[in-house]
Amino acid sequence: MFNTKPTPAPHSLRVLAALLRYPDADFRAAAPELVQALRAEAALPAARLEELCALLQHLQRDDPFAVEADFVDLFDRGRGTSLLLFEHIHGDSRDRGPAMVDLQQTYEQAGLYLSAGELPDHLAVVLEFASTQPAREARDFLLEIAHVVRAVFSALQRRQSPYASVLAAALELAGERAERVDIPPEPELDDDWAEPEAFGGCSIAGQSRPEQPQPIHIVRKHSPHQPGAQA
Repeated sequence: MFNTKPTPAPHSLRVLAALLRYPDADFRAAAPELVQALRAEAALPAARLEELCALLQHLQRDDPFAVEADFVDLFDRGRGTSLLLFEHIHGDSRDRGPAMVDLQQTYEQAGLYLSAGELPDHLAVVLEFASTQPAREARDFLLEIAHVVRAVFSALQRRQSPYASVLAAALELAGERAERVDIPPEPELDDDWAEPEAFGGCSIAGQSRPEQPQPIHIVRKHSPHQPGAQA
C-alpha cells in the first residue's frame, strides 16, 4: 500500500533540486555529501534511492564536459523535457507572466527570495521551496504540480534518461506513483523552431502582371506547443 501520510523529507527534496541544476564543478564536488544525505534520510523507496545514488556517482565520475553537454541537450533543447513548469502549462501565452509573479510572491510570503537570474517556475526552485515547508504543506504543494512532473518524467523515460529517476522521486515524495503517461512525440528542434520560407518562396513565375507589386501572405508556422494547440 502506498504511504499517504506526509513524509518530512527536506534533505531529499534539496538533493533532487541539486540534481536538476547545471552539473558544474561545485555540484560534482558535493556529490558524495548528496549521496549521504539521501541515505541518511531514507525517505524514498530503496530501489529509487539506489537509482539516484548511481546517477550522482555517474555525474561525479564521468567526463565533466560530456556530463554538462548531456544536461544542456536534455533540458535546454527540448520543450517536452523543459524544467520550466509554466512552459508546460501556459506555453508562450500571456498567462505565464502573471503566474510567475504569483509564484514568486508565494516564495516571498514565506520569507524566501530568488537569486538574480533564477526563475520561480524552474523545478529545482520549486523543490527547494517545498523543502522549507512543513511536511503536509510540502506534499500539497508538490501535488499541485504532479501532472507536469509526470509529463516530464514520461518524456525522460522515453529518452531512456537516468534523470527520469529524479522526477519519479519527486512524485513519490508527493505521495504519487511514478507512472508513465502518453505524451505526443516531440518534434525535432530544427522543425519546431523553423520559420516559413520568405514570402512562401514566391517568384514572378506564373504571375499575371509580374512588373506590378503582388499581394503576399506571411504565415507563421504553428508549433504543437503554442497556446491552443493540442497537447
